[in-house]
Amino acid sequence: MIHIRRAEISDAAQLQRVFASGGTYAGTLQLPHPSLEMWQERLEKTDPKDTRLVAIYDGVVVGSASLHLEKPQRRQHVASLGMGVADSFTGRGIGTALLTELLNLSDNWLNILRLELTVFCDNTAAIHLYKKFGFEKEGMMRAHAFRNGQYVDSYAMARLHPKQAMIPLRET
Repeated sequence: MIHIRRAEISDAAQLQRVFASGGTYAGTLQLPHPSLEMWQERLEKTDPKDTRLVAIYDGVVVGSASLHLEKPQRRQHVASLGMGVADSFTGRGIGTALLTELLNLSDNWLNILRLELTVFCDNTAAIHLYKKFGFEKEGMMRAHAFRNGQYVDSYAMARLHPKQAMIPLRET
């Protein structure tokens, strides 16, 4: 069973292990060989308006997803997200569980209208997951990142809240 909860500072070593997985750092903008100190600092200095969740499987952190709220006033209706799942746990519903909870927070608690993300064009599993949850490709960014000795392209994807802002009818 997969359990989703907010990340804690004590998760730093397990998150370091997740993002040290070859497929995980290759599928994100992370670098190989993340340090424990980097993860400790990242968790200690998390903006209180942002959300970082972890997926726990059999007592072990196997994935992480984060929601970053935009700061400029005219983009307060927007958030971006990022995810990573340990190589040995891909294809087991970890990404689905994390994304389900992020969308629950975004849609039902944070009043987010637009969610944005970038994904490498060759990450077909992630693209499939995002499309399953209503994300659409909005464009391609050529040579977006440098990975394993070469430049790779990414898609910009976004999802608008499916119900937009539902304003209750006023009783007269």
